[in-house]
Amino acid sequence: MQKTFRKWVKISLVLIYLVIIAGAVVRMTGSGMGCPDWPKCFGYYIPPTDVSELEWHPEIEIEKGQIIIVDQTLRVARKDFRTTTFYDKNNWNLYTKHDYAEFNVAHTWIEYVNRLFGALGGLAVLIMGILSIKFWKSNKVLTLISWLIVFAMGFQGWLGATVVYSVLEPTKITIHMIMALIIVALLIYLLFISKTEKEKFKYEKKLGSLMVMALVLTLVQIVLGTQIRQFIDEQIDIVGYVAKDLWLQNPTLQFYVHRTFSIVVVLLNVYIAYRIFKTNLGFKKINWIVVLIGIETLTGILMFYMDFPFSTQALHLVLAAILFGVQYYLLLEVLNTRKSHKTS
Repeated sequence: MQKTFRKWVKISLVLIYLVIIAGAVVRMTGSGMGCPDWPKCFGYYIPPTDVSELEWHPEIEIEKGQIIIVDQTLRVARKDFRTTTFYDKNNWNLYTKHDYAEFNVAHTWIEYVNRLFGALGGLAVLIMGILSIKFWKSNKVLTLISWLIVFAMGFQGWLGATVVYSVLEPTKITIHMIMALIIVALLIYLLFISKTEKEKFKYEKKLGSLMVMALVLTLVQIVLGTQIRQFIDEQIDIVGYVAKDLWLQNPTLQFYVHRTFSIVVVLLNVYIAYRIFKTNLGFKKINWIVVLIGIETLTGILMFYMDFPFSTQALHLVLAAILFGVQYYLLLEVLNTRKSHKTS
């Protein structure tokens, strides 16, 4: 039972990271409003593939909730009916959540895949929560955290809806991203506490504090990064997608803070690695952290000096999310070592 539960925790974690990857692709391609409603997409469970499906046509069957585009506005069917020769506005309600009414098939399906991964992640988390009930008598913490994640996924879904309804308001996007990282952290904590055999490491007094600092800095960098991404989106609206050399012209204060903090992040994590290697503490995950920070730094340099090569923006965000997860797991190992040291 323990192995089955841990398998579903891992599946859930992988799917959440796939959602983060899909979300990064959504931002990179500007597909955030590809589905202007939620949880359906233009009123469909499987979105349209051609704009003709969103146009009014005579003598066709319409289902309640179906959406069409009329005069650059979204119209929602009030009931099931069959259209007649002429468009009757009495059969339709104006969509009032926002006034965005554009269809781009690529954007729609990219956003749909993002939502599909989210739904699969929610299903995996629910299965994990159901399996955790078996541990209620032996390990209540495990069950409680599992169901906290289930409710967190529901809240994350609601946040996704508010992002769409706000037409991608930057603050809501940032909160949405932070919530995804909280879910990642909770799943990683579940993996850690449900592990039957804990690895043994050497104790080092200051390592825990250093890892907390590193983790906080990574989180701050991710938040700043989402704000810079919003600035770039605004620049794209002004100068166009082709003029990449102008995207970071006259950047905001957040950009300079983000760039300065990146140096601090590199130095701090290199110092942590140095302490671990010097005293042979045995924390092997520091190798992953060093590699991830190296690639993360490289993608940042490429974006700034080579005008955003394809996929570097999405890769930069995804690597930061993976880095956060590995750092958090290492922090748990360090804290557990300190706990063992105090009780020995």
